[in-house]
Order: sequence, then C-alpha cells, then structure tokens
Amino acid sequence: MEKLIRMLDYEGEIPKTKEEQKFLFRALMNMWIPKELPDEFYVLQNKYLQENLKNNKITKLEDLKEIKNNVYLWQGDITTLEVDSIVNAGNSQLLGCFIPHHKCIDNAIHSQAGLQLRLECFEIMKKQDCYEKTGKAKITK
Repeated sequence: MEKLIRMLDYEGEIPKTKEEQKFLFRALMNMWIPKELPDEFYVLQNKYLQENLKNNKITKLEDLKEIKNNVYLWQGDITTLEVDSIVNAGNSQLLGCFIPHHKCIDNAIHSQAGLQLRLECFEIMKKQDCYEKTGKAKITK
C-alpha cells in the first residue's frame, strides 16, 4: 500500500496502519490529476482493488428481478453489480468527484474502477476540448 501511495507523488507522512493507508489512498485517488503512471502502479492497484472486491457481496444479473424485458429495478452498491456495463451520472469533466471520501456515486465508481478510468476520461475530454454537455454520454473501457 505504501508503494502505491508514493507512486502518486505523495510526500506527506504515510500512516502506519493498513486501514489508515487505505483511507489515504482512496483520498488520493479522488484528488488525482490524471497523468501517465508506470505499469507497476496499475498491477499493484489492480491487485489491491481485487482484494477489496473479495470483501463485497457481488450481485449477479440472475439475482435481480426483471420488471420488463431487460429492465431491472435494484437498489444497492452499483460497484458490486456483475454486469457488462453501468451508467454514471458524472460531472461535466468526467473525472469523478474531487472531494475525498464523498458519498456520491461518481466517487464510488472511480474509486472502485481504479485510476485508469480517470485517465481514460481525461484523455477523452482532452480530445473533445470542452466540458461534456448535460445529457450526453461517453463509453469507457
């Protein structure tokens, strides 16, 4: 965990406990200004995210109740759905919430997806050269 934090150019004191380090890492993810990171970062980050995912109850499509053909109504943590895609009502920058530990869905999705989502959104917005208009959408990997 400490290595991940340092790879984000954090220069402050790193907490001693694993829980405090996780808390700091998520805060840094929420404030991160997108830039290229070494492949090693993504390997370590993905390992960390996969470990965290093991602690969540995953909801599969077959566990949901279909209310219309291919339409499901469900309430819960969207980041625990085992589905092909989800929709995020993101901000006009598409970069996720910049408020550490904010309880918005944008923050939750970006925190669980990893920094590659924020970087991909940044690249999309750089090519677009303007903020995303309300009601418009982008597809990411």
